[in-house]
Formats: sequence, structure tokens, C-alpha cells
Amino acid sequence: MEKRQADKIRETQETQIRLAFNIDGEGRSDLKTDVPFMTHMLDLFTRHGLFDMTLEARGDVEIDDHHTTEDIGIVLGSALQEALGDKKGIRRYGSAFVPMDDALAHVVVDLSNRPHFVLRGEIPHRKLGTFDTELIEEFLWKLALEARINLHVNVHYGTNAHHVIEAVFKALGRALDEATQLDPRVKGVPSTKGSLS
Repeated sequence: MEKRQADKIRETQETQIRLAFNIDGEGRSDLKTDVPFMTHMLDLFTRHGLFDMTLEARGDVEIDDHHTTEDIGIVLGSALQEALGDKKGIRRYGSAFVPMDDALAHVVVDLSNRPHFVLRGEIPHRKLGTFDTELIEEFLWKLALEARINLHVNVHYGTNAHHVIEAVFKALGRALDEATQLDPRVKGVPSTKGSLS
């Protein structure tokens, strides 16, 4: 089987990012970023999606975490899109409910090549330490856009912001794992159009 992996570099005046991503991994991660909360969330995403990811991300966090968080989403989305290749044999759709103590999140994905993002529900607090929780929406939207996927995130409930976001990232990993799986019953791509690229 051809390896489904990609290496990406993004360098701007605001960020420097290097990422290696393998769809068919074992949940291994080596993550070094200037945004500790995102490092933690990406580790959860990788482990629960059974992907392998190496990431080095440096940015202008003396201003805030916005550029680094956004650009990680851009680079990860681009790597996922490249690693999927022609998408032959994939399941295409994935869905996962994940509880985390008081929180429940549901993530649904379609690897459709038609980027769209919907977030329903609330993250209860605007700050976790120095991290602005609104950046989670920014990250997810850029991931969906660059990966060219349809991504729906539903936060059903939760009072602890850390738990809510953790449930989202675990569910995202599991939903993408399901959608990227190869199914021997699928001949070509699962689309009446004959293409998902």
C-alpha cells in the first residue's frame, strides 16, 4: 500500500512551522510548539486518531497565540489533504461522540473536497490560562479549509472549557480516523461524481 503521509513547511514573518503527518500511524506524536495548550490538544488528536505527527511550530506569541494556532491549522489541513491522495478506497465519512467528564462533543466529517465548517454550542470561558478559547474555532475552520473537508462540530454541553475542547479534539481524531480508513468494499472513490479531488 502506498504510504499516506505528507511533510509540510510554512515560514512567514509571523510563524515557522514544520510538520510531518502519517494517516496510517500508531498514535505517536513529537510536538514542540510555542502554544502549550495546542500542543496538548494536538497530542490528544494524534493519539485518538491513531495518526503519527511530528510538529515544530514557532510564532509571535509575544503578541498572542493567534498566528501560531491558525497556521498550525493551515499546515495540518494541507498535510491531511496531500496525504489522502486520490482518496480511492476510503470510507469518506466519519462520526464520533466523545464524553469528557461534564462535557460531550460530537464531530462529523466528510472528506468531500468541498470545505465547510460548522460549530454549534458554546465553549464556556474565553480564556484558559493565557490561551484565547476563540482560537479553537479559528484552528478548526482553517483545518477544514486547507484539508478541503466538511467539518461539523457539536458541543452538546459542558461547564469546564478544558473538558469541552478536549472532547472536541478527541472526537475530531476519531472521526477522521474512521473517514480515512480504507474499506475493501469501496471500488474507486465513494462518490457518484467519480472524484473526490
